[in-house]
Parts: sequence; C-alpha cells; structure tokens
Amino acid sequence: MDHARQVFTVDLLERYATKGRGVITAMAAGNDVIVLGTSKGWVIRHDFGVGDSYDIDLCAGRPGEQSIHRVFVDPGGSHCIATVVGAGGAETYYTHAKWSKPRVLGRLKGLVVNAVAWNRQQITEASTKEVVLGTDNGQLYEIAVDEKDKREKYIKFIYELKELPEAFMGLQMETASLGSGTRYYVMAVTPTRLYSFTGIGLLERTTFLYQAKKSDTFCVAFRSSNPNGDNFVENKALLDYSKLSEGSEVVKPTSMAVSEFHFLLLIGNKVKVVNRISEHIIEDLHFDLTSESASRGIIGLCSDATAGLFYAYDQNSVFQVSVNDEGRDMWKVYLDMKEYAASLANCRDPFQRDQVYLVQADAAFSSRDFQRAASFYAKINYILSFEEVTLKFISVGEQDALRTFLLHRLDNLTKEDKCQITMISTWATELYLDKINRLLLEEDSAVENHGVEYQSIIQEFCAFLSDSKDVLDEATTMKLLESYGRVEELVYFASLKEQHEIVIHHYIQYKFAPDLIALDAYETVESWMGTKNLNPRKLIPAMMRYSSEPHAKNETHEVIKYLEFCVHRLHNEDPGIHNLLLSLYAKQEDDSALLRFLQCKFGKGRENGPDFFYDPKYALRLCLKEKRMRACVHIYSMMSMHEEAVALALQVDPELAMAEADKVEDDEDLRKKLWLMVAKHVIEQEKGTKRENIRKAIAFLKETDGLLKIEDILPFFPDFALIDDFKEAICSSLEDYNKQIEELKQEMNDATHGADNIRNDINALAQRYAVIDKDEDCGGINVEAGAGGLGLRVGNLASAAAAIGF
Repeated sequence: MDHARQVFTVDLLERYATKGRGVITAMAAGNDVIVLGTSKGWVIRHDFGVGDSYDIDLCAGRPGEQSIHRVFVDPGGSHCIATVVGAGGAETYYTHAKWSKPRVLGRLKGLVVNAVAWNRQQITEASTKEVVLGTDNGQLYEIAVDEKDKREKYIKFIYELKELPEAFMGLQMETASLGSGTRYYVMAVTPTRLYSFTGIGLLERTTFLYQAKKSDTFCVAFRSSNPNGDNFVENKALLDYSKLSEGSEVVKPTSMAVSEFHFLLLIGNKVKVVNRISEHIIEDLHFDLTSESASRGIIGLCSDATAGLFYAYDQNSVFQVSVNDEGRDMWKVYLDMKEYAASLANCRDPFQRDQVYLVQADAAFSSRDFQRAASFYAKINYILSFEEVTLKFISVGEQDALRTFLLHRLDNLTKEDKCQITMISTWATELYLDKINRLLLEEDSAVENHGVEYQSIIQEFCAFLSDSKDVLDEATTMKLLESYGRVEELVYFASLKEQHEIVIHHYIQYKFAPDLIALDAYETVESWMGTKNLNPRKLIPAMMRYSSEPHAKNETHEVIKYLEFCVHRLHNEDPGIHNLLLSLYAKQEDDSALLRFLQCKFGKGRENGPDFFYDPKYALRLCLKEKRMRACVHIYSMMSMHEEAVALALQVDPELAMAEADKVEDDEDLRKKLWLMVAKHVIEQEKGTKRENIRKAIAFLKETDGLLKIEDILPFFPDFALIDDFKEAICSSLEDYNKQIEELKQEMNDATHGADNIRNDINALAQRYAVIDKDEDCGGINVEAGAGGLGLRVGNLASAAAAIGF
C-alpha cells in the first residue's frame, strides 16, 4: 500500500526510555499517559497531556533482583496497578497519578496478577470503583481504591478455576444500571478457554455462564449493547491464525491490540494489521530496532483507547502506532462481502453510495428482478446517467420496470429540477397508458378487463395524474390520453385542470356511445361514418364492449365495418384502431381477411410511408394465441425473423416454407440455411422406403436451383442408410436424365439450330445433373464413400457426355 494511503503508521516515540532503570518489561497506556515497568522494579510514568513524568521504585526495601511482571493503567490515566516478581516472591502495588509513593496490596502477596478489568462505565479520577484482578493460578479478586483514603477500600476473592486451573491472560468488564441495581458482565480469557460471568448487585454474586475452547482462534468483538440480556457479546467471530502464516507452520501472535476495524497482531518483529471484517491482512508494520534490542525484538503491544493510539515496545524503545482514518475504505470491504446496509452506513460521499447502489442494482438486474433493480438504479445520481439506465430496461423490453424507475427518480428530484420532472412525468404517463393498453388487448373480453391488475393500474394512474397535475404539460398530457383512447382518464385530468368545457363535450359526444351501439349497431355505425371530425380513438371502449358480445356467424360485424372505413377510407393511422381491427380479424374463423390486412401497405400513398401502423409484437402475440399460423409466418417474415418464419411454416405447409426461404435474396448464407431447414423437414417427414425417400430427396435438390448439393443433405439421413441405396437412387435418377438428353438429341436432329448450339445445350444439361465418370457398375456411375460421408467424383464435361452415351 502506498505510504500516503497507509492506515497505520509507526513512529519512534523514545529511545532508551527507562533512563538507566533497567530494560522495559511491561507497558500500559490510557488517556495520553504511558506507564513502563522495568527489569529493576521501577515504574516510569509519562503524562503527555501535561508534559510531566516521574519514576517510582517498587523494589525499595526488597532484597535481591526485582522485575515488573505486569503494569496496568485505567482508561483515564489516573490509576495504576503493578506486580513485582523477585526472589522474595510476588507483590502487587497500587499508585495514583497524584501520589508520589505506592501502596502495597497486602492480601495479594504472593499472587502474580496477570490481567485487570477496569469498571469503565463508573470509574472516576478519585475512585476506581470495582476492579477485577486475574492471577496466574486461575483466581479472580475484586478491589476498590479511593484516592483520598490512600489505601484500598477492600479486596475480595470472587472466583477460582478449579476444574482446569490456568492463568488468566485477559479481562474485560462492562456494567449497566438497571432498576434493580447494577448489572455486571465480565469476560475472562485463559490460554485455552473463554469465560463469561454475569450478575446483578455485587460482583461476588456473578455466576459462571459459558466456556469455549479457544486453541488457535480468538473472539473478535465484545460490546455491552444488551444490558438486559445474559450475553453481552455482539458480532462474535473467529479468526484462524493459519490465515496469517506465510508457510505451512502456524505462528501465533505474541501480543495483540484491537482498533475499531482492525487487529494489530505482533508476529516476530513486525505487526500484521488484519481487517476485522474481511479478515484480510492490509499492512505489515516494521520497527527500527537497535542492535541490542534486535535479539529479543518487539516485546509487546498496548493500546490507549481514550486517545486512539497504539504502542509497541522493545527492551529500550517505545514506538507509537498512529491510526489514519481507518474507516475510510470500510464501505468497500462491506460491499465486497455483499453487506450492503453496513457498506452504506460507512460511505463518506454520494459517489461511494452510488457504487453500493450500482452493485445492488446490477445484481438484481442480472437475476431478472427488474422491479428491485429499478428502485436501486433510481438512487444513483452521479456514476450512471439517466439515459444509460433507461436504455438497460428498454433493451430487455421491461416497460413496467422502466416505469418504476421513473417514478422512483421523480421522488429523488427537487423542485429546482422542474424541466426534468416534467419530462419524466410525461414519459411515465405514456408508460402507464401503454401498460393499460396492453392489459386491455391481452384480455379476451372487455368484461375481463375489470380484473384486479387492470383496476389496480387504473387507480395507480389516476393517483399519479392527481399528484403530477401541476408538473405535467396540459396539452401534451391530454393529447396522450386522447391518442390512447382513455376517455375516462382524460375527463378526470381535465377536471383536475378545471377544463370544464372538455368534460361537458365528452359527456355529450362519447359517453353514451356504448349504449347506442348496443341498441342498434347498424344505425350507430352509419351515423359515425357520416359524422365529420369524430375521433375514432375515443370510440374504442364502446367498440370493444360491443365486440365482446356474441354475434351470429353470418351477421355483418359492424365494428369491423367501421374500423375498415377508418383505415381504408379515412386513412386513419392510429395504432389503437389498427390493433383493434387486427384483433377482431384474428378471432374470425376465416383468416383470409387477416392475411389481406397484414399484407396491406397502409402508408404507400406517401413517400417513405410505413407498411403498417399496428404493433407487430402485439400482432404476433395475438396471432399465436389465436393459432393463426399463416399470419404468424407473415409477421415473422415482415420482422426479418426468417428462421422463425420458415420453422413455423414447416408446421403449416412445406410449400409456404419454401416460398419464405426464397424471399431471402441478399444473404446467400441465410438463404442456404433456410433451405437446409426445409430439406431436413422434408427428409424426416417422408414415410416411404429408404430408397424412395432418397430418390425424393435428390429430386428436392432441383427445387433449390443448385443452392444445395447432395453432400449438404446427407447428414439428415439416418446412419443406417446404405451406400447402395444412394447408388440405386442416383442411377434411377440418371436414367431419367438420360431420357431427357436423348429427347434433346432427337430435337437437335430435327431442329434448325446449328450443331454447336445444340452441343452447348447438351453439355449444359449434362453439367447441371452432375453426371459422373462412367464405369462398368451401376450404369456407369462411380460412387465413393469416404470418411466424411458419400462422395461423388465428377469428371469433366466430355467424360459426362461419354457416361450418358453421347
């Protein structure tokens, strides 16, 4: 990692920090205070906050060599506990920042204190409150000291590990104030076990709860987030030390410290920084050791949780490990683990949040959960453009998801984005109308249109119109509603905009159309055809209602008559009118009118006019539903989906398939592929004998005008087809060709054309039928079967002529 981007940095704080009082054996820190223990029994205190330091000799009056075993300082930097080990045994002392002389804790004489848990929630500068001490023989004690008393208030024995006596290596205590008293939670660690104790009232009344074998792993989180429960451990996980080893041998850390997001693990003479969430090593920290310290190396780590600093120390020097915004990349760590909520919580700017939303959106899109994808895409503001998102949904034909995206995007815009709000609202209006139209056209009858989904989308659309009435352009919106024939919604929007004249006009001209056509369809349609400036689109609901009712087979369908009048006489180009007429044609027993309608080029009267105004996808979907297969073939062909057209035509009429295959003139490869589809179908459908089928297949090749050769169709025959079958079929076909050539020779003798022209005709015919070298077998046909299938060896034209006896 680049140094400028390093999360942790190492600086030398002080060389030869003990000032001749021995070498460093222990260290603790809290609130910008560090306390060092030395091999000669001295405690050296540095208060960086006030720039003060002093030394305390804990071996005064004790015989022989003395060494500080452990030293502990509270988070506030006021209280210190140290254990001295020497020839006379172990002794534990307490000292306060304001004291110049330590106090021995007499009841602990002979006990080696390995761990201390401070009451972080209640401790003050003047009083330690309850403190838990853990010894190397598996005992727990509770003490309390008030600074003004100059001595401990009490020392109590509270617990002992009897089943498996081991040294306590680490302790932590959390408390919470409840109505019934103070709740204590204590976690204790031994070399092989993790213990937890909890209780209310007094520490000595806490009860043993839990133990777990630790071996090569350790717990990574501990928080007092549940004061009312039995277990305060939150987000616990285990880290396997083998992940930290470069070789096959697992190396355990000799010391560790924990920051908000990382572990600092001392392994050898360097510290590995491991992300607590991803469990990946992000950095290795190295230390500048003196020659006299290099042999033992770094002794340990300690942390100052109050100041947010970490320290490492060897025999002579103290190093400061500083944290540089360790949470800056945590959003990416959580994102890589698909922990999206945590990733968003750790984002620092909109660009990072955009990347989280993008990953979620792309994942939902890939799994085809388009609605969910739309909601996430709508939250992206910078790294993906509006156009890119809309094109994604358009490319997969997801109109509903596109509408959802637009609606969510509207929610994220502010009043200052007025133009964009109007544009998106108008687009959303059209998508609503398209959805309603699709629901209408996909149903079998107008009555069924009042289903749950249809009614739901209508209500949603009306609510949208009401919410957006002030941002939608009035003229554009009314034109849209009118073009889709949504009369009721047009009247509703007009009333929202207080366009009362439009409302009144609607009720006079269109509202009663359904009742009139139901009473007398003929007279109603006649009146419509005789009325100028009538918008047929507005009559669609009335026509659909009438069309849904049963009619006699021989009865002239009045709606079809009116729609044909609109299309052919009025040259109406409204897609809704064309779609409705097409749907009515598709429901007729005779599909001739449907086919004529599909083949009609409605825009041919003007330059570059379109061939049709109906929706081809809707037309295809409808014709498939109504099983109008010839119509489907035409639509496939019109949409340049020639393979689909031929495949479907083969199910209807092979002759139709051949006609479709011949329509492709500008793509020789595609045309050959289509003819192969036809050939395969013809061969597989033949029910005659093998030789008869082969003969028919060879005759089929004539239909392709030389596009297909016999080697092209060989794979379509079963593996058990014999070479002799082909030989006999080819010979039989050759006899027919010979007869034609003989007839041509006779015509040559009788004709007035020159001999050269006749010979050219004969040679051309011989070449066309690929007559091959003559030999004694099978009428002069030489057939070879190679590894790639049947091969025909064709000679030159002279050989061909000789082979047929010319």
